[in-house]
Amino acid sequence: MKIDLTNTTSSRINAALMDARRASGSTAAGMVLTLVIVTDEGSAYDALKAANDASREHPSRTLAVIKRAGRSPRARAETRLDAEILVGSDAGSGETVVLRMHGELASHAQSVVLPLLLPDAPVVVWWPDNAPLNPAQDPLGALAQRRITDAVTAESPVGQLAQRASGYTPGDTDLAWTRITGWRSMLAAALDQRDVAITAAVVEGESYNPSVELLGLWLHNRLRVPVERVVTGGPGITSVTLRTKDGDIVLDRPDGLLGTLSMPGAPDRMVALKRRDTAELIAEELRRLDPDDIYATAVRTPVDRLRERIAGVEHAGPGGTVEGHAAEHAVAEHAVGEQETPAAAKKAAARKKNAQ
Repeated sequence: MKIDLTNTTSSRINAALMDARRASGSTAAGMVLTLVIVTDEGSAYDALKAANDASREHPSRTLAVIKRAGRSPRARAETRLDAEILVGSDAGSGETVVLRMHGELASHAQSVVLPLLLPDAPVVVWWPDNAPLNPAQDPLGALAQRRITDAVTAESPVGQLAQRASGYTPGDTDLAWTRITGWRSMLAAALDQRDVAITAAVVEGESYNPSVELLGLWLHNRLRVPVERVVTGGPGITSVTLRTKDGDIVLDRPDGLLGTLSMPGAPDRMVALKRRDTAELIAEELRRLDPDDIYATAVRTPVDRLRERIAGVEHAGPGGTVEGHAAEHAVAEHAVGEQETPAAAKKAAARKKNAQ
């Protein structure tokens, strides 16, 4: 069932939800949380599809907030709320309300969302992209017990981790962290089978992927060993190597689908490490609404703790990017060359004079 409301209010939306529920033959809500999605028109379809798929595991009321402040003075002066209500099969296992806020109303989205929250139920806010610098201080984020961002959508994904660390508040999380759950589980299970001392670790993955950095920082914190970050062509994380005196423990996934776990003195084993879609990631995050202390420790660790190099190239130096270090090295060589040219000329002249 689909209901369109133009130039409406929160109370009318609530009334329409009640009528739709009665029309479908259900008087009870039966939902466990409210999921607020803050997005734009371009990302709304994919975000709503992921939320609807996740609602089959977590029945929820999904509120999609789309801010349309307007570009012209006339458009900004027109304050209006349009709503699209989806109930039944169109909304997964819950209810979906798409809220399009025009004009000045876009700056006060929390006043529209607050009356639509399910009573006595947790609130989760998800920014598929363009997340605020400090989610907990955002007016909508302040309503939530859990706040989900995605660093991979930022202009500088790895640099975004520093921003997440500086503004971290218990309840914050990022889908870049959720993507490495399978890797963390497999590596922890491998170390549970063998009591060995890890001396170093190597994490390989594509550039500009914050999940690779987070996995390396997690290993650094848990194992207290130096971790090297190697840039490869991907997709995603391609390999993790744990070095021991008996040999390397390697978890390799070159194709993004199936991984191979290799351990000294044991046959290789195939493990499932498929790259998951957004719906699976959101469903995982909705399973727990308490603060994730392990994520907090990992994201607060400076990225320059990892030694970075590109596959097949010499060590690129701590922190930053391989391209940045290469550029700095080229500039330094050029500067040194310019500085040495006069000195070399003087030495050549002195040698010539002595020879005469």
